[in-house]
Amino acid sequence: MKFLMSLAALCVAMPAFAADWALRETDRVLTRDEVETLTTGQTIVFYDDGQSRYAAGGSYSYTYASGEAAFGSYRIAEDGTVCIQYRNGFGRCDRYVQSGTRFVLLTQDGLRFPIRSTGKN
Repeated sequence: MKFLMSLAALCVAMPAFAADWALRETDRVLTRDEVETLTTGQTIVFYDDGQSRYAAGGSYSYTYASGEAAFGSYRIAEDGTVCIQYRNGFGRCDRYVQSGTRFVLLTQDGLRFPIRSTGKN
């Protein structure tokens, strides 16, 4: 019984590995190096005008179209998964894919957010 409880706790603590990612046939998962190039020191703008800023030192912020912002830190796992830990205690992991000519952020909940543009912070 202890083993099953430990296994369940491990699955909850590591959502990136339990995620389905809702990959499509046309998606190509980016490598860790590609994700680093796409994110580190960059601001990613989505079509809803939200902006993810990935600082070179591991700081992260997300600014909503309304101007409100959430702050935290990020790390890129060996498999290219980006995990964010917000200051408010919330955390999540995302995956970046290339779908045709477009880059898309996939959430562990199966949502897709196409990237409109990227640029240096």
